[in-house]
Amino acid sequence: MNAKPETLAAPLDVERIRADFPLLSRTVHGKPLIYFDNANTGQKPLAVIEAVDRHYREHNANVSRAVHLLGEEATAAYEGARDAIARFINAPSRDEVIMTSGTTQSINLVAYSYLMPRLKAGDTILTTVMEHHANIVPWQLVAERTGATVKAAPIDENGELIVEAFVEMLTPDVKLACVTHVSNALGTVNPIREIARECRKRGIPLLVDGSQAAPHRAIDVQALGCDFYAITGHKMLAPTGTGALWAKREHLMAMPPFFGGGEMIREVRFEGTVFADPPHRFEAGTPNIAGFAGVSAAIGYLEGIGFERIKAYEQELLAYATDAMDAIPGLRIFGRAKEKEPVISFLIEGAHANDMATLLDLQGVAVRSGHHCAHPLMQFFGVPATLRASLAFYNTKSEVDGFIEAIGRVRKLLL
Repeated sequence: MNAKPETLAAPLDVERIRADFPLLSRTVHGKPLIYFDNANTGQKPLAVIEAVDRHYREHNANVSRAVHLLGEEATAAYEGARDAIARFINAPSRDEVIMTSGTTQSINLVAYSYLMPRLKAGDTILTTVMEHHANIVPWQLVAERTGATVKAAPIDENGELIVEAFVEMLTPDVKLACVTHVSNALGTVNPIREIARECRKRGIPLLVDGSQAAPHRAIDVQALGCDFYAITGHKMLAPTGTGALWAKREHLMAMPPFFGGGEMIREVRFEGTVFADPPHRFEAGTPNIAGFAGVSAAIGYLEGIGFERIKAYEQELLAYATDAMDAIPGLRIFGRAKEKEPVISFLIEGAHANDMATLLDLQGVAVRSGHHCAHPLMQFFGVPATLRASLAFYNTKSEVDGFIEAIGRVRKLLL
């Protein structure tokens, strides 16, 4: 039976919550699944699955193109997701929320619509060594077209941003600063408020990649003080192909459309087109309507549990897993930030990350191996790849125990 998270009382009843996630009950290779790849994508609760199914069964129509009831219902579901996202991140206005396919599209929108028209040779885009490729490559592409340069602020051996160095690099040639809220490879939480304050002093806009923050912590873009904030739906229990960009209205009003087509116009003539106001100006074509019905359900589910409870439980789980992994001979953890989310990158001395991940999978344990779309970070640590165990509020200490036992078995096979 589908548990109702809004009725759950503290402390977190994890077994009751797990009943809401059908995939968590399956077996792989004859073993109970231990899903520790949540930084890659989160699993979906029944509330989300049913919201998508219900849309296609009962409300399927296109948005903003029909006066019939189904069209009105589809539009209400889609625009309701915008309201839910605005509430979720505490946006000043729903009209500052652009619905996208995820953080990658959101960042590319800022790169091409906001930044590129403002760039010239000699300008700089400042990011950090720990960024996901989605917060590096778009800036490189627009820099190549304009003669600008992408620079990266350094991190230390704990995987923490050296904030003083970042601030020193906020020179007058910097036209945009771009920082992840939470590192997808290390779990490091960056001090966004402090960074934003220093950017504002210098009149430099700040974009924040919030993909890995949104599943774990309450987001308040007004309190953070940034200019742009991007989230990805599938990281936070919602369907794939969903996400959002929040941007200050003054930026949105000055940005030309990135995609052209239906729904983003007021009037089209061959003599010229009048575009819609934001946010619809940036939402050409038919969106992932059913997916955004799932976004609303995912946000409702997370809010029903409460991020204070999620954070407390996940931090306890992170500490438990870290202590257990520290006791394994030859195991090295990458990233020891003072503040981090439940992401643990590691290697076993003498074992290749992909071999480990393959053998762990045969034990029923799903972890990520590779560079985690963070080549510069791997280069900083001098390794080609790591394993990454990323936890969520529906994981358990008994799963951690099973994971540790599986590592022990795999070590015997490889070493």
